[in-house]
Amino acid sequence: MIDAPVLVLNRSYQPVHITTVRRAFCLLAKGHVRVVGADFGTYSFEEWVELEPLGDIDVVETPRRRLPAPGVVLLIDFDRLPRREVKFSKRNVYLRDGFRCQFCGSIGRDGELNLDHVLPVSRGGRSSWDNVVTSCIPCNTRKGNRTPEEAGMRLLRRPDRPRWQLVTGIVARRKLHASWAPFITTAVAR
Repeated sequence: MIDAPVLVLNRSYQPVHITTVRRAFCLLAKGHVRVVGADFGTYSFEEWVELEPLGDIDVVETPRRRLPAPGVVLLIDFDRLPRREVKFSKRNVYLRDGFRCQFCGSIGRDGELNLDHVLPVSRGGRSSWDNVVTSCIPCNTRKGNRTPEEAGMRLLRRPDRPRWQLVTGIVARRKLHASWAPFITTAVAR
């Protein structure tokens, strides 16, 4: 439970990060964050530890008491907006494509997938959002050093830069905690 995910919001209630319950309690005790409750009220450390855990809420057991585990925390001093542009990386391409091969549609894990350049690098293709797609190893091998048209293959979706924030993409691969729903849109890239 102590390593369970906690959504971190900036002062404008926008998601900026995901941390652990352990880190959230540290930040809360130091006065850097306030817990956002189910009623959207915010609680300091002293107020939060006095709350009695109700229902099926997750708890952290200490030798003296049971503390409700925070699901969402609000940074007190951080008011910058999250980065709008998603960094180009292997993991983010997988997230954009939903861990789905863009040629055959099969879904895989990291070790079962790789990246494919639509226009091969040897022909001037670049490693960019609009030229790289997720592919399974058999499809990538079949395509080889050719364009999809030359290989007789068709892309399921044309690659482009995702329009989601990184936090949204991370959440898309996790089970959405109920307390996060008001702050996160679950749609990933389109």
